[in-house]
Amino acid sequence: MQTQKLQKVLADLGYGSRRELEGWITAGRVSVNGETAHLGQRVGTSDVIHVDDRRAKSKQSDHARVLVLNKSAGVVCSRRDPEGRRTIFDALPRLKGGRWISVGRLDIQTTGLLLLTNDGALAHRLMHPSTGLDREYAVRVDGRLDEEVLAALKTGVVIDGETHQFSDVQYYNGSGRNHWYHVVLLEGKNREVRKLFEHVGFTVSRLKRVRYGPVILPSTLLRGKLTELSRDDLKALYRLLKLPLKAKPNPQRRDRKRPSLLLPYPELELLGKLR
Repeated sequence: MQTQKLQKVLADLGYGSRRELEGWITAGRVSVNGETAHLGQRVGTSDVIHVDDRRAKSKQSDHARVLVLNKSAGVVCSRRDPEGRRTIFDALPRLKGGRWISVGRLDIQTTGLLLLTNDGALAHRLMHPSTGLDREYAVRVDGRLDEEVLAALKTGVVIDGETHQFSDVQYYNGSGRNHWYHVVLLEGKNREVRKLFEHVGFTVSRLKRVRYGPVILPSTLLRGKLTELSRDDLKALYRLLKLPLKAKPNPQRRDRKRPSLLLPYPELELLGKLR
């Protein structure tokens, strides 16, 4: 009998991203055939899965959607916050089926581009390190970096036993103590941009993500507001990621000549590392 990882099956049903669902499994919220599930478990078509004591069933929408949010500072990326702070999910449009999945996270003070989708497979492909999508940030720091520091940030520095580096660093503008740089990361681990600058003696006073892979943050999108990828952009994104468009674009949604939010992007080498 052919089997798949439990978190993949639940993601395909529309319950969330694989990473999020791994947390559910660890927390004991998922059972298989009446027994509490465990990480790494594989299931087949004959297995009975329950989530929060309810039998798992498809929550997928018939239509694939991707939202582009210009996240504000002070907003958290959790679905619920125990401290009662605003979350990115508070003002999202309601779905008839499925749920919104955040493609990665930004820390509470970081602003800018955050992608959300109702397709678990797409979210997984966008987030997986093996996909090779980079992230670009605009960073304001308290001073101007010399050539030696710039070289170190691109060559790599060791922080807590782990090597971190930018794939690119470009000076943007500034004066006095405030200077802006654009930096590019291949993975974007927790607080990695801030840690890199702090390691070389510079404090980050503003941090904003402006690009995720081919998707850019439009300059016209106000902070706290969101827009949606057009049908053409959605199809192009699925082609780039070599994903079948199982949930087709909503044919009743009018794009109103919406400008493209995708930049030309190199072909991705996906060699089966994402299963």
